[in-house]
Amino acid sequence: MGIYDRDYYRQAEPAFSVRAPGTIIGRLILINVVVFLANGLLTSGTNLITDLLAAHSSTIFEPWMWWQFLSYGFAHDPSNWGHILFNMLGLWFLGRDIELTYGRKEFLWLYLVMLVVGSLSWSIVNVLRGVPAGVDFTLVGASGAVVGIVVLFALHFPRRTLLLFFVLPVPAWLVGVLLVAGDLLGTFGTGRHDVAYSVHLAGAAFAFLYYRFGWNLGRLVEGRFSWVNFKRRPKLRIHDPPSEDAELSNQVDRILEKIHREGEGSLTRKERRTLENASREYQRRRQ
Repeated sequence: MGIYDRDYYRQAEPAFSVRAPGTIIGRLILINVVVFLANGLLTSGTNLITDLLAAHSSTIFEPWMWWQFLSYGFAHDPSNWGHILFNMLGLWFLGRDIELTYGRKEFLWLYLVMLVVGSLSWSIVNVLRGVPAGVDFTLVGASGAVVGIVVLFALHFPRRTLLLFFVLPVPAWLVGVLLVAGDLLGTFGTGRHDVAYSVHLAGAAFAFLYYRFGWNLGRLVEGRFSWVNFKRRPKLRIHDPPSEDAELSNQVDRILEKIHREGEGSLTRKERRTLENASREYQRRRQ
């Protein structure tokens, strides 16, 4: 198998296609925008779609509605264009590098898990605080997962320059710190009442732990459910490569692991040449 056929390297494909989104980022944005527009155009101001997808303060007590802990992340407040606009801008500008770092499949798992972690945290906070009788709190928006993406970006690329408020150039680590600090202040009663700060903090906390401990959600899920496989496995073929091939393979594995940890931009010229040479050699053997 060539280098460019491996999961590590396939993540370096073009970031977006106008005809059809070529990345998970593009598809997530498309789904969010379609749901937002459909709610406004098809439900005549009743917000039927948003209300259906939203997580409610009662959802945690209704197991048959637990799918809302995920679906809420694809619905946004139809009366607030800024809600979806800033979420999607943050996902687009910062999420692309994170998807390139982890790959499409792992990025999707990460995004979805952060949505669920955020909504579960929100529900638990509501239970602990106590919801007044007859009051139904609702949760919509991708903010929890987007905040997690921002934190991961700041951890991976702390010195990358970002435009704060699209004007002030600051390092990425400062944006991450300011974002988390703002959510902490909001949690203690100094923020807006219509912002679920606990969701933001849950996404940020999960992102930090994910980075700190080097988790891989795709491997975890595949390992736990690998027994659910009804396809006939191919016969095992044993190949004993020469020592030079083994050394080249070891070098490639080390380089790909570095891409997984630090991104493609961290490679040296020598490492890039090694990948190119190995790719040509693997392709020659396949032919």
